[in-house]
Amino acid sequence: MKYFVVFLALLPSFIVAQKTTILKGTVKNKNKTPIENVSLEFGKIGTITDKNGNYSIRIPYKQEITIKFSHISYREFYHKITAKSRNSIRYSPILLLKTEKLAEVIIKDRRKEASGITSINVTKAKTIIGANAGVENILMTLPGVNNNNELSTQYNVRGGNFDENLVYVNGIEVYRPFLVRSGQQEGLSFINPNMVQNINFSAGGFQAKYGDKLSSVLDITYRKPKEVATTVDFSLLGGSITFESPLLDDKLTVISSLRYRDNSLFVNSKQIETNFRPRFTDLQSFVSYQFSSNFSLNYLSNFSVNSYNYQPVSRRTRFGTVANPLELVVFYDGQEENNYFTLFNAISGELTINKELSFTGTISSYNTQEEEHYDIAASYNLGEVDANIGSENFGEVDFSQGIGSQLNHARNDLDALINNVQLKGTYKKDRQQWDFGVKYQNEDIRERIREWEVIDSLGFSVRPPNNLGNNEPYNPFEGPIIPFQNIREDNTVKINRFSGFLQYNQRVFWNDIEMWYNIGVRAQSWIVSSKGDSSKSQSIISPRAQFAIKPNWEKDVLFRFSGGWYSQPPSYRELKSFNGKINVDVKAQKSIHFVAGMDYSFDLWERPFKLTTELFYKDLSDVNAYAIDNVRIRYRADNVTTGYAQGFDLRLNGEFVPGSESWVSLGYLKTEENIDNRGAISRPSDQRLKFAILFQDYVPNLPNLKAYLNLVYNTGVPGGAPAYADVYEFQGRLRDYKRADLGISYVFTDVNKQYATGWLSSFKELTIGLELFNMFDIQNSITNTWVRDVYSKNQFGIPNFMTSRVLNFKVGMKF
Repeated sequence: MKYFVVFLALLPSFIVAQKTTILKGTVKNKNKTPIENVSLEFGKIGTITDKNGNYSIRIPYKQEITIKFSHISYREFYHKITAKSRNSIRYSPILLLKTEKLAEVIIKDRRKEASGITSINVTKAKTIIGANAGVENILMTLPGVNNNNELSTQYNVRGGNFDENLVYVNGIEVYRPFLVRSGQQEGLSFINPNMVQNINFSAGGFQAKYGDKLSSVLDITYRKPKEVATTVDFSLLGGSITFESPLLDDKLTVISSLRYRDNSLFVNSKQIETNFRPRFTDLQSFVSYQFSSNFSLNYLSNFSVNSYNYQPVSRRTRFGTVANPLELVVFYDGQEENNYFTLFNAISGELTINKELSFTGTISSYNTQEEEHYDIAASYNLGEVDANIGSENFGEVDFSQGIGSQLNHARNDLDALINNVQLKGTYKKDRQQWDFGVKYQNEDIRERIREWEVIDSLGFSVRPPNNLGNNEPYNPFEGPIIPFQNIREDNTVKINRFSGFLQYNQRVFWNDIEMWYNIGVRAQSWIVSSKGDSSKSQSIISPRAQFAIKPNWEKDVLFRFSGGWYSQPPSYRELKSFNGKINVDVKAQKSIHFVAGMDYSFDLWERPFKLTTELFYKDLSDVNAYAIDNVRIRYRADNVTTGYAQGFDLRLNGEFVPGSESWVSLGYLKTEENIDNRGAISRPSDQRLKFAILFQDYVPNLPNLKAYLNLVYNTGVPGGAPAYADVYEFQGRLRDYKRADLGISYVFTDVNKQYATGWLSSFKELTIGLELFNMFDIQNSITNTWVRDVYSKNQFGIPNFMTSRVLNFKVGMKF
């Protein structure tokens, strides 16, 4: 009888067991560390993990349920499951820390979003793969930002050119080189990613507190160290060493970085055989002393020396079609010796009067001394390649269509000194803020230009374009033999600029709707004087406004609108025409901006994502039209051009892989100009379509093994024309730019994984990796070499290809 009673008591449990199964597993974080006290629940049933992260819970058989995993320090995680067997099921999820949410996806302070500012993760800027790794490299994965030259750190934004971008470091404007012609001459960017704390970028419609340029703002802040550390990075492309330390009870902070780069690895992968080792070195320091809680003094310096000694030997390029293949063979003699010396110093003081009022004063000086000296002779043979498969000479040149040579000579020297002093202030009261500032800048530029080119075709010197021809051999030519191109100028230009701005910001609430608005105005007056010309003074006013609204919707959506009348007073480069002469009458280029954007934050696959879209239109007037050859911009030095730029930018970023942020960018652009009422044509920056992917991943069972993919596709831009060509007669486009870079690294130790003993205990960080640049070995080109066909009197544009596939090894460590 008692056995029967026991049987009746156990019967319900037996029946329940037949209708359920056991789900068990181990809950860990992304570092594979078990998590204790994780709560699991579905319906009214639940349990928690033990100290080893293990759990066991009964779930219904053949019924879909959703289990919730939650912990006070980790993000909630939901998992749908259906038990299809009575055998126990094992499931071990990985939870992510709440503090690991990405700054660009979950933003506590909406002011940057409202003002159209994109904040870039500093760690990502240092780790993302690229031929020129750094801040500019990651910018080129954003929509609306383009560059078809992997060896250059310059970029175009929404139809503008390189000179239309503002770059600030600690509130101080920095400048790009004057005489650089190609990306391989450019050297190191001013911005040192090892010293950066914050990266903010705006692609248009920016506030009045920023300067007078037409396209974009890159605002960089260098950090003040909070620990003693030494960071060492080295690879086959060069290396760097960075030291940082707080001193004197943390009142004094110092961070200094020495960088060295050698571009031989890339240059030797190009089609031109050279004896060439381009070397670039710079030293930067940022020192800050906190005298009191209300006053600090900062010092920023940069010293760089770039040597570019280029000695081409030969080149062989095949092009044309399968039916009519052609080959260009060039033999060179001579060399190019370029030297760039730059010295930059700035002192700034930050004074806080009270909680509401603060001031920042800055004095800075920038000096660059640049030499561009070359004598290069090139002899070429353009021939038809035997395409007959059955021929004994298949693949060999059997007929020469063009034979010629050219000699390029230059002795160009430039010395530029730019000094400025500025005072900026901020007044805050509740949700209102006033920003204001004044600035004086003096520019003294002196340049000596001695540049000519002689072209020979089949033994005859080719005369310059638009020059009187001859009727040889029927009539003898008795005129002088003159270079095809010849520039001889001595320029001395001084520019004094006075500028100021005032803007008002406020954040308001209307019922449960949050709104921001910003209204501001900039003004600048400048005086240009050139040796041999009378001085010229001009002024501009630039009003700007922004408005953003966040409705009280269930969806996390923010709308923003911005616009203004932007002006760009001419720099020395914009005052200089194609022939090297200075025109002091060049006016400021103007652009009326209209920008409308939306940010939509949401969860996908139970992970955070953000979709950003922007529509833009720019109405351009008083445009100073230009031609671009590689990275060299040559202006018309007039204002007879009008134009426009329009398009949209779209970016989706988030955790496509748990714990790692990636993004996809898409941009469309159309920009045209009308030069002197001759009709609308595409501008040199008319890059219609941009598509980019920045993807990060890791091996689930080996999370310290990480992979990075940087993929960019840009449609071709107008260009590749001969230097003397009329843009209305030559509207060809360069080929589309396609590039994929892959990086693989293993993290031995970092801030999340430290060792108390062993050889790794000496490191705060240690990473070793491989980088495969241009992994598909795609032939991209940015310029053409033009040669003449003696028989047809045609010219052929032979593409100058960029870098091919290159493998790099790198090591990063921090002590």
